[in-house]
Amino acid sequence: MSATVEPRIQYAKTSDGVDIAYATAGTGKPLVIVPSPANSHVELMWEMFSSVLLPLAQTFRLVWYDSRGAGLSDRDELDFSTDALTRDLEAVVDGSALESFALVGFIDGVHMGLSYAASQPERVSHLILCDGWTKFSDYAQSPVYQIESALREKDWVLYTETFAQVLWNYEDPAFARQFAEYMRACAEPEAWRAAQTALEGYDATELLAQVRSPTLVVHNRSNRFLPMRSGQRLAAGIAGARFVAIDDMTYAAAVPLIQEFVAGGIEKSMGVLPSGMTAILFADIADSTALTERLGDAAFRDKARDLDSSLRNVIRDHAGTAIEGKLLGDGVLAVFTSARQAIEAALTCAKAGAEASLPLHLGLHAGDVIREDNNVYGGAVNIASRISGLSAPGEVLVSDTVRSLARTSAGVRFEDRGEQELKGVGEPVRVWAVRET
Repeated sequence: MSATVEPRIQYAKTSDGVDIAYATAGTGKPLVIVPSPANSHVELMWEMFSSVLLPLAQTFRLVWYDSRGAGLSDRDELDFSTDALTRDLEAVVDGSALESFALVGFIDGVHMGLSYAASQPERVSHLILCDGWTKFSDYAQSPVYQIESALREKDWVLYTETFAQVLWNYEDPAFARQFAEYMRACAEPEAWRAAQTALEGYDATELLAQVRSPTLVVHNRSNRFLPMRSGQRLAAGIAGARFVAIDDMTYAAAVPLIQEFVAGGIEKSMGVLPSGMTAILFADIADSTALTERLGDAAFRDKARDLDSSLRNVIRDHAGTAIEGKLLGDGVLAVFTSARQAIEAALTCAKAGAEASLPLHLGLHAGDVIREDNNVYGGAVNIASRISGLSAPGEVLVSDTVRSLARTSAGVRFEDRGEQELKGVGEPVRVWAVRET
Protein backbone atom coordinates (compact mmCIF):
# COMPACT_ATOMS: atom_id res chain seq x y z
CA MET A 1 0.00 0.00 0.00
CA SER A 2 1.41 3.39 -0.99
CA ALA A 3 2.65 5.44 1.94
CA THR A 4 1.69 8.66 0.18
CA VAL A 5 -1.97 7.71 -0.24
CA GLU A 6 -3.70 7.10 3.09
CA PRO A 7 -7.39 7.63 3.84
CA ARG A 8 -8.64 10.22 6.29
CA ILE A 9 -11.97 9.43 7.96
CA GLN A 10 -14.31 12.28 8.94
CA TYR A 11 -17.99 12.85 9.69
CA ALA A 12 -20.72 14.97 8.12
CA LYS A 13 -24.23 15.57 9.44
CA THR A 14 -27.25 15.29 7.16
CA SER A 15 -30.11 17.78 7.06
CA ASP A 16 -32.16 15.31 9.13
CA GLY A 17 -29.44 14.94 11.78
CA VAL A 18 -27.73 11.65 10.79
CA ASP A 19 -23.97 11.27 11.25
CA ILE A 20 -22.32 10.00 8.04
CA ALA A 21 -18.75 8.70 7.97
CA TYR A 22 -16.70 9.50 4.90
CA ALA A 23 -13.10 9.04 3.85
CA THR A 24 -10.82 10.96 1.53
CA ALA A 25 -7.51 10.08 -0.09
CA GLY A 26 -5.38 11.45 -2.89
CA THR A 27 -5.26 14.77 -4.71
CA GLY A 28 -6.55 16.06 -8.00
CA LYS A 29 -10.02 16.36 -9.46
CA PRO A 30 -12.62 15.22 -6.88
CA LEU A 31 -14.38 11.91 -7.49
CA VAL A 32 -17.14 10.76 -5.12
CA ILE A 33 -18.22 7.11 -4.80
CA VAL A 34 -21.85 6.41 -3.88
CA PRO A 35 -22.17 3.02 -2.12
CA SER A 36 -25.00 0.53 -2.15
CA PRO A 37 -27.12 1.14 0.97
CA ALA A 38 -26.15 -0.99 4.00
CA ASN A 39 -23.18 -2.43 2.11
CA SER A 40 -20.22 -0.21 2.89
CA HIS A 41 -17.54 0.32 5.52
CA VAL A 42 -15.18 3.21 4.76
CA GLU A 43 -12.32 1.74 6.77
CA LEU A 44 -12.57 -1.85 5.56
CA MET A 45 -13.25 -0.86 1.94
CA TRP A 46 -9.71 0.52 1.64
CA GLU A 47 -8.34 -3.00 2.08
CA MET A 48 -11.21 -5.04 0.65
CA PHE A 49 -11.38 -3.10 -2.62
CA SER A 50 -7.81 -1.83 -2.85
CA SER A 51 -7.70 -2.77 -6.55
CA VAL A 52 -10.36 -0.09 -7.11
CA LEU A 53 -9.79 2.57 -4.46
CA LEU A 54 -5.99 2.79 -4.51
CA PRO A 55 -5.56 3.50 -8.26
CA LEU A 56 -8.47 5.95 -8.16
CA ALA A 57 -6.89 7.75 -5.19
CA GLN A 58 -3.64 7.98 -7.16
CA THR A 59 -5.53 9.83 -9.91
CA PHE A 60 -8.24 11.78 -8.08
CA ARG A 61 -9.11 13.34 -4.77
CA LEU A 62 -11.21 10.31 -3.88
CA VAL A 63 -14.19 10.56 -1.51
CA TRP A 64 -16.19 7.52 -0.37
CA TYR A 65 -18.66 7.12 2.47
CA ASP A 66 -21.00 4.86 4.43
CA SER A 67 -24.73 5.21 3.99
CA ARG A 68 -26.84 5.60 7.09
CA GLY A 69 -27.31 2.27 8.83
CA ALA A 70 -23.94 0.98 7.64
CA GLY A 71 -20.22 0.93 8.39
CA LEU A 72 -19.04 3.76 10.63
CA SER A 73 -22.12 5.91 10.03
CA ASP A 74 -25.10 6.08 12.40
CA ARG A 75 -26.24 2.45 12.38
CA ASP A 76 -29.52 3.13 14.20
CA GLU A 77 -30.96 4.99 11.20
CA LEU A 78 -32.76 2.53 8.90
CA ASP A 79 -34.53 4.86 6.47
CA PHE A 80 -33.18 3.64 3.12
CA SER A 81 -35.49 5.62 0.86
CA THR A 82 -33.93 7.38 -2.11
CA ASP A 83 -34.62 10.78 -0.52
CA ALA A 84 -32.93 9.83 2.77
CA LEU A 85 -29.89 8.32 1.07
CA THR A 86 -29.54 11.31 -1.24
CA ARG A 87 -29.32 13.46 1.92
CA ASP A 88 -26.33 11.31 2.95
CA LEU A 89 -24.61 12.15 -0.34
CA GLU A 90 -25.46 15.85 -0.01
CA ALA A 91 -23.94 15.94 3.48
CA VAL A 92 -20.70 14.36 2.26
CA VAL A 93 -20.42 16.73 -0.70
CA ASP A 94 -20.99 19.75 1.55
CA GLY A 95 -18.66 18.41 4.25
CA SER A 96 -15.93 17.92 1.66
CA ALA A 97 -16.49 21.46 0.31
CA LEU A 98 -16.86 20.20 -3.26
CA GLU A 99 -18.03 22.54 -5.99
CA SER A 100 -17.62 20.37 -9.09
CA PHE A 101 -16.81 16.67 -9.06
CA ALA A 102 -17.20 13.35 -10.85
CA LEU A 103 -19.73 10.97 -9.32
CA VAL A 104 -19.60 7.14 -9.38
CA GLY A 105 -22.56 5.01 -8.31
CA PHE A 106 -22.27 1.27 -7.75
CA ILE A 107 -25.26 -1.11 -8.05
CA ASP A 108 -28.07 0.15 -5.78
CA GLY A 109 -26.14 3.37 -5.16
CA VAL A 110 -26.78 4.25 -8.81
CA HIS A 111 -30.19 5.63 -7.85
CA MET A 112 -28.73 8.16 -5.45
CA GLY A 113 -26.16 9.17 -8.05
CA LEU A 114 -28.93 9.71 -10.59
CA SER A 115 -31.03 11.65 -8.09
CA TYR A 116 -28.18 14.00 -7.25
CA ALA A 117 -27.03 14.45 -10.85
CA ALA A 118 -30.58 15.25 -11.98
CA SER A 119 -31.07 17.88 -9.27
CA GLN A 120 -27.53 19.35 -9.28
CA PRO A 121 -26.34 19.21 -12.91
CA GLU A 122 -23.96 22.14 -12.49
CA ARG A 123 -21.97 20.27 -9.82
CA VAL A 124 -21.61 16.82 -11.42
CA SER A 125 -18.93 17.08 -14.11
CA HIS A 126 -19.11 13.36 -15.02
CA LEU A 127 -21.48 10.58 -13.97
CA ILE A 128 -20.41 6.92 -13.95
CA LEU A 129 -23.00 4.20 -13.25
CA CYS A 130 -21.72 0.68 -12.52
CA ASP A 131 -24.08 -2.32 -12.64
CA GLY A 132 -27.09 -0.08 -12.22
CA TRP A 133 -30.78 -0.51 -12.90
CA THR A 134 -33.84 1.62 -13.57
CA LYS A 135 -36.75 0.05 -11.70
CA PHE A 136 -37.30 -2.84 -9.33
CA SER A 137 -38.67 -5.15 -12.03
CA ASP A 138 -35.08 -5.41 -13.33
CA TYR A 139 -34.25 -7.18 -10.07
CA ALA A 140 -37.52 -8.99 -9.49
CA GLN A 141 -37.38 -10.85 -12.80
CA SER A 142 -33.99 -12.34 -11.95
CA PRO A 143 -34.09 -15.98 -10.75
CA VAL A 144 -31.03 -15.27 -8.58
CA TYR A 145 -32.83 -12.41 -6.83
CA GLN A 146 -35.75 -14.71 -6.10
CA ILE A 147 -33.34 -17.18 -4.47
CA GLU A 148 -31.69 -14.37 -2.49
CA SER A 149 -35.01 -13.01 -1.20
CA ALA A 150 -36.06 -16.48 -0.04
CA LEU A 151 -32.84 -16.82 1.98
CA ARG A 152 -32.81 -13.28 3.38
CA GLU A 153 -34.67 -14.09 6.61
CA LYS A 154 -32.53 -17.16 7.32
CA ASP A 155 -29.39 -17.41 9.44
CA TRP A 156 -27.26 -14.28 8.84
CA VAL A 157 -23.96 -16.14 8.47
CA LEU A 158 -25.44 -18.73 6.13
CA TYR A 159 -27.09 -15.99 4.10
CA THR A 160 -23.94 -13.85 3.68
CA GLU A 161 -21.78 -16.86 2.84
CA THR A 162 -24.28 -18.00 0.19
CA PHE A 163 -24.66 -14.48 -1.20
CA ALA A 164 -20.92 -13.92 -1.55
CA GLN A 165 -19.73 -17.38 -2.54
CA VAL A 166 -22.62 -18.47 -4.79
CA LEU A 167 -25.03 -15.73 -5.84
CA TRP A 168 -22.71 -12.77 -6.49
CA ASN A 169 -20.47 -14.84 -8.76
CA TYR A 170 -16.98 -13.94 -7.57
CA GLU A 171 -14.42 -16.03 -9.45
CA ASP A 172 -11.91 -16.06 -6.58
CA PRO A 173 -13.21 -18.27 -3.70
CA ALA A 174 -10.90 -16.58 -1.18
CA PHE A 175 -12.17 -13.12 -2.17
CA ALA A 176 -15.76 -14.39 -1.90
CA ARG A 177 -15.17 -15.60 1.65
CA GLN A 178 -13.63 -12.24 2.56
CA PHE A 179 -16.62 -10.45 1.06
CA ALA A 180 -19.01 -12.50 3.22
CA GLU A 181 -17.12 -11.33 6.31
CA TYR A 182 -17.16 -7.80 4.94
CA MET A 183 -20.96 -7.91 4.52
CA ARG A 184 -21.39 -8.90 8.16
CA ALA A 185 -19.13 -6.01 9.24
CA CYS A 186 -20.99 -3.48 7.11
CA ALA A 187 -24.43 -3.74 8.70
CA GLU A 188 -26.67 -5.62 11.07
CA PRO A 189 -29.05 -8.11 9.44
CA GLU A 190 -32.04 -5.87 10.22
CA ALA A 191 -30.41 -2.97 8.37
CA TRP A 192 -29.53 -5.12 5.36
CA ARG A 193 -33.07 -6.49 5.14
CA ALA A 194 -34.56 -3.02 5.47
CA ALA A 195 -32.31 -1.77 2.67
CA GLN A 196 -33.24 -4.67 0.40
CA THR A 197 -36.94 -4.11 1.05
CA ALA A 198 -36.54 -0.41 0.27
CA LEU A 199 -35.25 -1.29 -3.22
CA GLU A 200 -38.79 -2.24 -4.18
CA GLY A 201 -39.70 1.46 -4.15
CA TYR A 202 -36.77 2.65 -6.28
CA ASP A 203 -37.62 3.87 -9.77
CA ALA A 204 -35.24 6.06 -11.77
CA THR A 205 -37.35 6.15 -14.93
CA GLU A 206 -38.25 9.83 -14.63
CA LEU A 207 -34.72 10.84 -13.61
CA LEU A 208 -32.92 9.58 -16.71
CA ALA A 209 -34.13 12.32 -19.05
CA GLN A 210 -33.12 14.97 -16.48
CA VAL A 211 -29.44 13.97 -16.40
CA ARG A 212 -27.27 16.49 -18.24
CA SER A 213 -23.79 15.38 -17.15
CA PRO A 214 -21.59 13.31 -19.50
CA THR A 215 -22.45 9.75 -18.46
CA LEU A 216 -20.65 6.42 -18.66
CA VAL A 217 -22.62 3.23 -17.97
CA VAL A 218 -20.50 0.18 -17.08
CA HIS A 219 -22.14 -3.23 -16.71
CA ASN A 220 -20.90 -6.73 -15.96
CA ARG A 221 -21.76 -9.42 -18.46
CA SER A 222 -21.58 -11.94 -15.59
CA ASN A 223 -23.92 -10.08 -13.20
CA ARG A 224 -26.42 -12.74 -12.12
CA PHE A 225 -28.78 -10.28 -10.44
CA LEU A 226 -28.96 -7.64 -13.14
CA PRO A 227 -28.68 -8.69 -16.79
CA MET A 228 -26.97 -6.56 -19.42
CA ARG A 229 -30.26 -5.08 -20.56
CA SER A 230 -30.56 -3.32 -17.17
CA GLY A 231 -27.44 -1.28 -17.90
CA GLN A 232 -28.44 -0.83 -21.52
CA ARG A 233 -31.78 0.67 -20.46
CA LEU A 234 -29.92 3.17 -18.29
CA ALA A 235 -27.65 4.18 -21.15
CA ALA A 236 -30.55 4.43 -23.60
CA GLY A 237 -32.50 6.72 -21.29
CA ILE A 238 -29.68 9.25 -20.71
CA ALA A 239 -28.88 11.57 -23.59
CA GLY A 240 -25.42 10.87 -25.00
CA ALA A 241 -24.56 8.17 -22.43
CA ARG A 242 -21.75 5.74 -23.26
CA PHE A 243 -22.14 2.02 -22.52
CA VAL A 244 -19.24 -0.36 -21.84
CA ALA A 245 -19.49 -4.03 -20.84
CA ILE A 246 -16.91 -5.61 -18.51
CA ASP A 247 -16.25 -9.02 -16.93
CA ASP A 248 -15.06 -8.25 -13.41
CA MET A 249 -17.37 -8.37 -10.39
CA THR A 250 -14.62 -6.75 -8.25
CA TYR A 251 -14.83 -3.69 -10.57
CA ALA A 252 -11.06 -3.38 -10.97
CA ALA A 253 -11.70 -3.43 -14.74
CA ALA A 254 -13.85 -0.31 -14.36
CA VAL A 255 -10.96 1.77 -12.98
CA PRO A 256 -9.19 2.60 -16.28
CA LEU A 257 -12.58 3.28 -17.89
CA ILE A 258 -13.41 5.79 -15.15
CA GLN A 259 -9.98 7.40 -15.37
CA GLU A 260 -10.15 7.75 -19.16
CA PHE A 261 -13.75 8.95 -19.15
CA VAL A 262 -13.18 11.72 -16.63
CA ALA A 263 -10.01 12.72 -18.48
CA GLY A 264 -11.92 12.77 -21.78
CA GLY A 265 -10.24 9.70 -23.29
CA ILE A 266 -13.32 7.54 -23.72
CA GLU A 267 -15.32 10.45 -25.09
CA LYS A 268 -12.60 10.99 -27.68
CA SER A 269 -12.11 7.34 -28.57
CA MET A 270 -15.81 6.56 -28.74
CA GLY A 271 -17.22 9.79 -30.07
CA VAL A 272 -14.98 11.11 -32.85
CA LEU A 273 -16.75 11.20 -36.18
CA PRO A 274 -14.52 10.62 -39.20
CA SER A 275 -14.54 12.88 -42.22
CA GLY A 276 -13.57 11.87 -45.75
CA MET A 277 -13.74 8.25 -46.95
CA THR A 278 -15.92 6.38 -44.44
CA ALA A 279 -17.89 3.13 -44.21
CA ILE A 280 -21.51 3.85 -43.33
CA LEU A 281 -23.99 1.45 -41.72
CA PHE A 282 -27.71 2.11 -41.73
CA ALA A 283 -30.09 -0.13 -39.75
CA ASP A 284 -33.85 0.04 -39.29
CA ILE A 285 -36.54 -2.26 -37.94
CA ALA A 286 -38.41 -4.19 -40.61
CA ASP A 287 -42.20 -3.61 -40.70
CA SER A 288 -42.08 -1.33 -37.66
CA THR A 289 -45.61 -0.05 -38.30
CA ALA A 290 -47.09 -3.54 -38.23
CA LEU A 291 -45.05 -4.43 -35.13
CA THR A 292 -46.27 -1.30 -33.36
CA GLU A 293 -49.88 -2.20 -34.11
CA ARG A 294 -49.37 -5.77 -32.88
CA LEU A 295 -47.37 -4.98 -29.73
CA GLY A 296 -48.79 -1.59 -28.85
CA ASP A 297 -46.83 1.64 -29.03
CA ALA A 298 -45.38 1.52 -25.50
CA ALA A 299 -44.26 -2.12 -25.71
CA PHE A 300 -42.74 -1.59 -29.15
CA ARG A 301 -40.79 1.46 -28.03
CA ASP A 302 -39.46 -0.40 -24.97
CA LYS A 303 -38.25 -3.30 -27.13
CA ALA A 304 -36.83 -0.92 -29.71
CA ARG A 305 -35.00 1.07 -27.03
CA ASP A 306 -33.41 -2.07 -25.59
CA LEU A 307 -32.35 -3.21 -29.06
CA ASP A 308 -31.03 0.26 -29.85
CA SER A 309 -28.72 0.04 -26.83
CA SER A 310 -27.53 -3.42 -27.91
CA LEU A 311 -26.75 -2.19 -31.41
CA ARG A 312 -24.79 0.80 -30.14
CA ASN A 313 -22.75 -1.53 -27.96
CA VAL A 314 -22.05 -3.75 -30.98
CA ILE A 315 -21.01 -0.73 -33.00
CA ARG A 316 -18.57 0.42 -30.30
CA ASP A 317 -17.16 -3.10 -29.94
CA HIS A 318 -16.29 -2.95 -33.66
CA ALA A 319 -14.59 0.46 -33.43
CA GLY A 320 -17.52 2.30 -34.98
CA THR A 321 -19.33 5.45 -33.88
CA ALA A 322 -23.12 5.57 -33.65
CA ILE A 323 -24.64 8.93 -34.45
CA GLU A 324 -26.37 10.32 -31.37
CA GLY A 325 -29.99 11.41 -31.44
CA LYS A 326 -31.25 8.66 -33.74
CA LEU A 327 -33.28 5.79 -32.30
CA LEU A 328 -34.56 2.69 -34.01
CA GLY A 329 -37.75 3.58 -35.81
CA ASP A 330 -35.91 6.58 -37.24
CA GLY A 331 -32.94 4.44 -38.25
CA VAL A 332 -29.57 3.85 -36.58
CA LEU A 333 -26.67 5.41 -38.44
CA ALA A 334 -23.05 4.49 -37.69
CA VAL A 335 -19.69 5.20 -39.29
CA PHE A 336 -16.48 3.16 -39.41
CA THR A 337 -12.96 3.68 -40.69
CA SER A 338 -12.80 -0.01 -41.69
CA ALA A 339 -15.17 -1.69 -44.16
CA ARG A 340 -14.33 -5.08 -42.66
CA GLN A 341 -15.31 -3.98 -39.16
CA ALA A 342 -18.46 -2.36 -40.52
CA ILE A 343 -19.52 -5.67 -42.11
CA GLU A 344 -18.75 -7.62 -38.92
CA ALA A 345 -20.78 -5.12 -36.92
CA ALA A 346 -23.71 -5.36 -39.36
CA LEU A 347 -23.80 -9.15 -39.13
CA THR A 348 -23.76 -8.99 -35.33
CA CYS A 349 -26.51 -6.37 -35.37
CA ALA A 350 -28.61 -8.69 -37.54
CA LYS A 351 -28.29 -11.43 -34.92
CA ALA A 352 -29.23 -9.01 -32.14
CA GLY A 353 -32.35 -7.99 -34.03
CA ALA A 354 -33.34 -11.61 -34.56
CA GLU A 355 -32.85 -12.41 -30.87
CA ALA A 356 -35.06 -9.45 -29.93
CA SER A 357 -37.76 -10.53 -32.44
CA LEU A 358 -37.22 -7.20 -34.18
CA PRO A 359 -35.59 -8.13 -37.53
CA LEU A 360 -33.57 -5.39 -39.15
CA HIS A 361 -32.96 -4.00 -42.61
CA LEU A 362 -29.19 -3.38 -42.84
CA GLY A 363 -27.26 -1.57 -45.55
CA LEU A 364 -23.63 -0.51 -46.01
CA HIS A 365 -21.94 1.92 -48.33
CA ALA A 366 -18.60 3.71 -48.29
CA GLY A 367 -17.80 7.18 -49.54
CA ASP A 368 -16.98 10.74 -48.58
CA VAL A 369 -18.95 12.24 -45.70
CA ILE A 370 -19.10 15.69 -44.20
CA ARG A 371 -18.82 16.02 -40.43
CA GLU A 372 -20.89 18.76 -38.83
CA ASP A 373 -21.42 19.00 -35.05
CA ASN A 374 -22.33 15.44 -33.97
CA ASN A 375 -23.64 14.21 -37.31
CA VAL A 376 -22.46 13.20 -40.77
CA TYR A 377 -23.95 14.18 -44.11
CA GLY A 378 -23.46 13.56 -47.79
CA GLY A 379 -24.65 11.47 -50.70
CA ALA A 380 -22.92 8.37 -49.34
CA VAL A 381 -25.16 8.47 -46.26
CA ASN A 382 -28.25 8.59 -48.47
CA ILE A 383 -27.02 5.59 -50.50
CA ALA A 384 -26.46 3.51 -47.32
CA SER A 385 -30.01 4.28 -46.24
CA ARG A 386 -31.44 3.32 -49.64
CA ILE A 387 -29.46 0.05 -49.70
CA SER A 388 -30.79 -0.90 -46.26
CA GLY A 389 -34.32 -0.43 -47.60
CA LEU A 390 -33.65 -3.05 -50.27
CA SER A 391 -32.56 -5.73 -47.80
CA ALA A 392 -34.81 -8.51 -46.58
CA PRO A 393 -35.41 -8.64 -42.80
CA GLY A 394 -32.20 -9.79 -41.12
CA GLU A 395 -30.14 -9.45 -44.32
CA VAL A 396 -27.01 -7.33 -44.80
CA LEU A 397 -26.61 -5.67 -48.20
CA VAL A 398 -23.49 -3.77 -49.22
CA SER A 399 -22.54 -1.61 -52.15
CA ASP A 400 -19.90 -2.69 -54.64
CA THR A 401 -17.58 -0.12 -53.06
CA VAL A 402 -17.79 -1.85 -49.66
CA ARG A 403 -17.34 -5.28 -51.25
CA SER A 404 -14.19 -4.08 -53.02
CA LEU A 405 -12.76 -2.67 -49.81
CA ALA A 406 -13.54 -5.81 -47.79
CA ARG A 407 -13.22 -8.59 -50.36
CA THR A 408 -10.53 -10.29 -48.25
CA SER A 409 -12.68 -10.42 -45.10
CA ALA A 410 -12.50 -13.87 -43.55
CA GLY A 411 -15.68 -15.78 -42.80
CA VAL A 412 -17.94 -14.09 -45.34
CA ARG A 413 -18.88 -14.37 -49.00
CA PHE A 414 -20.80 -12.01 -51.26
CA GLU A 415 -23.82 -12.83 -53.46
CA ASP A 416 -24.34 -10.54 -56.42
CA ARG A 417 -27.76 -8.85 -56.41
CA GLY A 418 -27.07 -6.84 -59.54
CA GLU A 419 -27.42 -3.13 -60.22
CA GLN A 420 -30.24 -1.41 -58.38
CA GLU A 421 -32.02 1.87 -58.98
CA LEU A 422 -32.02 3.89 -55.77
CA LYS A 423 -34.41 6.76 -55.13
CA GLY A 424 -32.60 10.08 -55.26
CA VAL A 425 -29.41 8.54 -56.70
CA GLY A 426 -28.57 9.38 -60.31
CA GLU A 427 -26.82 6.15 -61.34
CA PRO A 428 -27.60 2.48 -60.51
CA VAL A 429 -25.60 0.96 -57.64
CA ARG A 430 -24.38 -2.62 -57.71
CA VAL A 431 -25.44 -4.40 -54.51
CA TRP A 432 -24.18 -7.58 -52.82
CA ALA A 433 -25.66 -9.70 -50.02
CA VAL A 434 -23.25 -10.73 -47.27
CA ARG A 435 -23.31 -14.36 -46.19
CA GLU A 436 -21.31 -15.94 -43.37
CA THR A 437 -19.31 -19.01 -44.40
